[in-house]
Amino acid sequence: MLLFTDWTLLRLFPPLRAMWAAIGTQAKVAITGQNAKRVLFGTINVRTARRTVHVSRNAGAHEVRAFLLALRKAYRRAGTIWLLADRASGHTAAATLALAEALRIEFVWLPRQWPELNAMDQLWKELKRDVAANRQAASIDDLADRASQWVLNLTPAQARRKSGMASSRFWLRSLSQDFWLPT
Repeated sequence: MLLFTDWTLLRLFPPLRAMWAAIGTQAKVAITGQNAKRVLFGTINVRTARRTVHVSRNAGAHEVRAFLLALRKAYRRAGTIWLLADRASGHTAAATLALAEALRIEFVWLPRQWPELNAMDQLWKELKRDVAANRQAASIDDLADRASQWVLNLTPAQARRKSGMASSRFWLRSLSQDFWLPT
């Protein structure tokens, strides 16, 4: 089982992006002035594009361990789970590595400062553009729920395309091309 993993920070204050407006006017984005946050941990399977999402209040080592437990529960019948991940401190903490070993989860470290290699990182970018940019959510929990549903409700073909795994330049394409046909 080979999965990309990453986390993203959602803030109630919407990320601002370029947008259309009538000629001569400035686009307006209403905001509440509050800036609560939630962290989404997620994975995408290299071969099947199956996704998992776990919502948390923070991104520390304790939360990473809670995510690993949820991940093992989601893949309870799988043998070893290989996680393609960055070297975030929550991933490299001794307690996290010990729990991962006990859960038969192995980290495969991606090169530093190279988020383009992580398909989950690319999916988070699309999520923020489609779900959060230029819109104020009613609450941070509403935003986290909409974001989770957006990720989980994508078809496998949509997930592959939005994560970059459908690209002819996808760096692990040889591992995944025998298991799906691009649309």
